[in-house]
Amino acid sequence: MSSRPTAAAATTLAPPPFELECPLWVARALLGTAEFDRSRDERKKVEMRFAHLKTHHRFERMRLRGLSGARDEFHLAAIVQNLKTLAIRIWRPRPNVPAECVT
Repeated sequence: MSSRPTAAAATTLAPPPFELECPLWVARALLGTAEFDRSRDERKKVEMRFAHLKTHHRFERMRLRGLSGARDEFHLAAIVQNLKTLAIRIWRPRPNVPAECVT
């Protein structure tokens, strides 16, 4: 005899001992709160960074092997993006400020 449960026994499993909350219900309950707005803004910033890496720097997949290779490749991509942002902020004048006022 096998120790595997039969199909009838598998369909009559006991409910979990804790209450499972659907992430959608939790998100809807937090909708409109300051914490939700802050979390949404932070997620949007991160997602925009990844979208930029994917579209402009060909960051579709990891090319180096292993976790350390993936970490190194991601750090290099982040360095490129940070240097690019730094260069833009240094060499471009701020918006709505006359060029002669920028030091």
